[in-house]
Amino acid sequence: MILGKVANGDTGNIACDHYHRIKEDVALMKKLGLKAYRFSIAWTRILPAGVGKVEQRGIDFYNCLIDELLKNDIEPWVTLYHWDLPAALEFEMDG
Repeated sequence: MILGKVANGDTGNIACDHYHRIKEDVALMKKLGLKAYRFSIAWTRILPAGVGKVEQRGIDFYNCLIDELLKNDIEPWVTLYHWDLPAALEFEMDG
């Protein structure tokens, strides 16, 4: 079977998997001596459609990340917008 040009047909769908490895990642940050961690809140993780129902799993993820950072004396620095806008909001703004 020909898998293409990438070994084993691997993709970048899961890279560092920060979503599932918060505690491990924050432990590494603490070991490195970081005093702050800057991250972006992805609108699409909170409002997948851009409007309407809030995705609780997204809220839970960011709450868990922030709690873990604070527990390890690492200050969260949050970016609310980093070129990540749901398409529904982008079209509304253009309109």
